[in-house]
Amino acid sequence: MPHAGSDAEAPQVAQEAQRDAFERRLTHEILISERLRVQLLAAIPGIALILFLAVTASYPEQVDQALHGQMDRLRVGLLLGGFATYELLALRSVERLIKSGKEFSALRRYLNALVEASLPTLAILYYMTVVSPVEALLLPPAFIYFVFILLSTLRLDFKLCLFTGFVAAIEYACLALFAVGEPGGAGGVGVGDKLDDTTLASLAHHVGKALILFVSGVAAGFVARRLRRGFVNTLESLEERNRVVNLFGQHVSAAVVDDLLARKAGAQSEVREVCVMFLDIRNFTAFTERKSPEEVVTYLNSVFEFMIESVNAHQGIVNKFLGDGFMAVFGAPLSDPDYCRHAVEAGLEIVARIDALVAEGKIPPTRVGIALHAGEAVVGNVGSTRRKEYTVIGDVVNVASRVEALNKELGSRLLLTDRVWEASGRPAGAVAKPPIAVRGREEPVQLFQLA
Repeated sequence: MPHAGSDAEAPQVAQEAQRDAFERRLTHEILISERLRVQLLAAIPGIALILFLAVTASYPEQVDQALHGQMDRLRVGLLLGGFATYELLALRSVERLIKSGKEFSALRRYLNALVEASLPTLAILYYMTVVSPVEALLLPPAFIYFVFILLSTLRLDFKLCLFTGFVAAIEYACLALFAVGEPGGAGGVGVGDKLDDTTLASLAHHVGKALILFVSGVAAGFVARRLRRGFVNTLESLEERNRVVNLFGQHVSAAVVDDLLARKAGAQSEVREVCVMFLDIRNFTAFTERKSPEEVVTYLNSVFEFMIESVNAHQGIVNKFLGDGFMAVFGAPLSDPDYCRHAVEAGLEIVARIDALVAEGKIPPTRVGIALHAGEAVVGNVGSTRRKEYTVIGDVVNVASRVEALNKELGSRLLLTDRVWEASGRPAGAVAKPPIAVRGREEPVQLFQLA
């Protein structure tokens, strides 16, 4: 009973492990997005400070006239410098979290949003000491709210965007109530008095702006949600692609992987007509005795590379490597009405490419034995919850393996069983062999030699 319980819990444990891994990757991507947001916010006050110094130095009289000679450059510099310092510290904190793999706590993220959304409020409050309160609401700092709301989309959190817009709207509305109630302001003269009697100075105008700030937060939230969904979909696609590659092997072509993802193939075991190819490199043992391990690996990689390309190019997949050979399957996991013909074409191409490369001196003299047999097989995922492999099971596999061994006896390089010969359209050049006994089969098997 304990074993049964542990077996039942295994899929859940594996799913939880996969979910945890996915959440870690998503958290990492969110932190990367947060880092970009903070970097942009850290750059804004620096650029603003440079522009402020350039304008005040180039047009000192116009600036003094516009601000009634009450601009304190030191305070403005400290305000912008403090803003930049805060964002640089936030950037440092984000970098630490990225390295550690941790994430911001919810409280910390909301406090950060509150502080950032309040920075334009502090700037407006300062300008209220320079010009009239109503006029301060019309100066550039009031538009900085939108910058924070816009960049809040990079938080990839609908609620945080909504919170940023809400804080901006409430704080601006409070400033408007104060400004309309104090038409003269602290030291306000001239322009401020003229504004008090205009639409721009009305409470309704500023309440409308506050509502726009809130609506902007809502809109930013929907954009953030869409961005987050895009991140999640991308990560899920990558996870699914990795699952397919792990299941079918890294030697499966990208086109086959895309097709498998689109069709969700290979997820369930099924009975299917397939053509199985077995390939073996002849005299490999003698070759390894004369070569170093490094040379052997280099040789295998060089010959397997074009062999795998040939299999992939003809809609097959290499299912498993067998030391100095491999087993490939045609007709699964993706359906292919011409699976036998494609298998024959792949076998002929492999033989032709070996001959060409040997003639060019690019590989040492190499001889292979290839066998093709078709029949019903059970195909699907076999293994534990942590590690599965796409497997082909059935008599077709056993026969193909034993026919391949007959290449040595018959002096051939490519043998087909009669089923493959018929299904592939009776390829020209195939030489019929006398029916031959195959171990494990009661009836002799009719073979055809193509090379």
